[in-house]
Amino acid sequence: MTTLGAVLRPQLAPERLRSVARAADDAGLGELWLWEDCFREGGLTSAAAVLAWTDRVRVGVGLLPVPLRNVALTAMEAATLHRMFPGRVTVGVGHGVQDWMGQVGARPESPLTLLREHLLALRALLRGERVTTSGRYVRLDDVALDWPPAPGDAAVLAGGTGPRTVRLTGEAADGTILTANTSAEGVRRARRLVDEGRAEAGRRAEPHRLVVYLLAATGPGAAERVRAELDAEGAAPGADLGAAGDAGAVARQVRRLAEAGADAVILQPTADEPDPEGFVRFVAQEVAAEVPGGDTGGRGDGDRS
Repeated sequence: MTTLGAVLRPQLAPERLRSVARAADDAGLGELWLWEDCFREGGLTSAAAVLAWTDRVRVGVGLLPVPLRNVALTAMEAATLHRMFPGRVTVGVGHGVQDWMGQVGARPESPLTLLREHLLALRALLRGERVTTSGRYVRLDDVALDWPPAPGDAAVLAGGTGPRTVRLTGEAADGTILTANTSAEGVRRARRLVDEGRAEAGRRAEPHRLVVYLLAATGPGAAERVRAELDAEGAAPGADLGAAGDAGAVARQVRRLAEAGADAVILQPTADEPDPEGFVRFVAQEVAAEVPGGDTGGRGDGDRS
């Protein structure tokens, strides 16, 4: 069963978050994802607010750039959200945009090493373990959380695009987040890389969630807005990316990604989406109705490496 969700993009001013979050919750959206893009809203502060304003929608943070964050702080904040809102939080981490990391003096020489060390320590802390480690970037001395999440309630996802990073997500994370520049063939390729990483780490039997963003728009000018954003992101002309049109047209692309191996397809509005509240309702109600077996989930309870 494929979970459907939507992105609440950080181009939207913070004071707009509540309205979109409430619209998503009322419409029965499965998952609402937030980004921690420099230099906009903080990912975990936004997530805490959205969770407090809503009752059912799951909230994903995809992703937190690890060069900005000490792993102990990431674990403390994630654990707090998991304890306050059990079963409703998903946290993802990643390299971050390296130019942005350079702007704040946090660009690592080896992003891959940093991400591996951060993932291993973060997942151990969230399991309630006492951690001592002395890596190239992550150093902890007898650190344990006083308030770890309930067992099994704190999966950590990681974002990636390049093959080495995607393979690492299989090795060291509980799931993988793929950008909207990922085609159906890219999803299949990512699943193979993830499986290679899981096999290398002896984790093949463990579940691994594949979350894929899909750039989408509906209404007047939808195709033009999607094309303009893909062009700005450097997508190849004619690439099989994005979805524009009515619910049926968008659902066809969702199904293609699901058939390629996506466990969750998160519809990403264009940065200039004129009606964010309408967009989340469109996903939860209209697109979901066109995806057989699709789970909205809400009614029941940047890298080149």
